[in-house]
Amino acid sequence: MDDAEVFWTLHADLPREGVGSDATTRALLELARPLPGNRALDIACGPGRSALVLADAGFRVSAVDTHEPFLARVRAAAGDRTVTVERASMRELPYADGAFDLLWCEGAAYLMGIDAALTAWRRLLAPGGALVFTEVGWTTTSPSAAARDFWTAYPAMRDEAATVAAAEAAGYEVLATHPLPESDWWDEYYTPLEARLDAWPAPDAQTAAALAANRAEVDLRRAHPGDYGYVGYVLRRW
Repeated sequence: MDDAEVFWTLHADLPREGVGSDATTRALLELARPLPGNRALDIACGPGRSALVLADAGFRVSAVDTHEPFLARVRAAAGDRTVTVERASMRELPYADGAFDLLWCEGAAYLMGIDAALTAWRRLLAPGGALVFTEVGWTTTSPSAAARDFWTAYPAMRDEAATVAAAEAAGYEVLATHPLPESDWWDEYYTPLEARLDAWPAPDAQTAAALAANRAEVDLRRAHPGDYGYVGYVLRRW
């Protein structure tokens, strides 16, 4: 298998596709209140954990992603919740200006670029609406060589203060920042992912190399948790 095939096989039906938890989603939502209404857009929704939490909190949620297997999981999990599932790219969101009171994006805005997302998505918010996103960043001024080497793949990574400054420059009020706890890395993401790595049967050389790259990510977090972390950013548009 090549890298992409290994990735999707490892990640198929994981509890979640990135760092986070339902508890963190609820905590960030409380930091975003009050809101002018109950229209929410979950951008790059993945398998829909955040969308379901928002719907359970009373929002009418539009959940968008480009990966059809994720969208199928959201549809199946939503049941009778007020969740509309649509295939759309975060770069070309097909909605009118001011269409939403809450924009949500956990762990995915980096794919577009944080600064680009802050600028492009702002038009979608009604006055007084909020954008909530989570983003990985440096948590020390002197990260280990191992962490620096790993994150060279994401040269735009910065610290919390720089991301706050970027949000303010894009015209938002920063209501709060919220560091994600270490349990958000492990309980529903790295621990089940590591179990799949351990259970993979007799890989060939190409597959073994791809598995090793995934294991290195998990091992890095275990060895250097103080070097980098996820932060939730809660922003208001006036």
